[in-house]
Amino acid sequence: MGGVESDELYVGIDRHGTHYVLPVEAKGAHEHIGVVQIEEGIALCMEKFPALTCRPIAAQFMAANVVALFEFEMIGDDITKREERHYKLVAPEELTSEELAQYKRVASI
Repeated sequence: MGGVESDELYVGIDRHGTHYVLPVEAKGAHEHIGVVQIEEGIALCMEKFPALTCRPIAAQFMAANVVALFEFEMIGDDITKREERHYKLVAPEELTSEELAQYKRVASI
């Protein structure tokens, strides 16, 4: 394998004990998420972490403090978008204590 550029690379474990490696590609509002970069992230995972489950992620920053997160998967020789979610980024002082308590309850389920 030649040189591979990755914006971030995370290794983690879920609550069921499955180990993951997450190559992350981050782009600005007017940049394009390239399939080659996602493929390179997957190749990096397969080469360096063959025993872990690879979950390639891309983050696309959008207008008005919104970020889109994408998860990709390899099906055969094709890269497909598995999931896409959009999140509005807010400052901590914009949240009420009731909202924070609700988020904690939901996250613990």
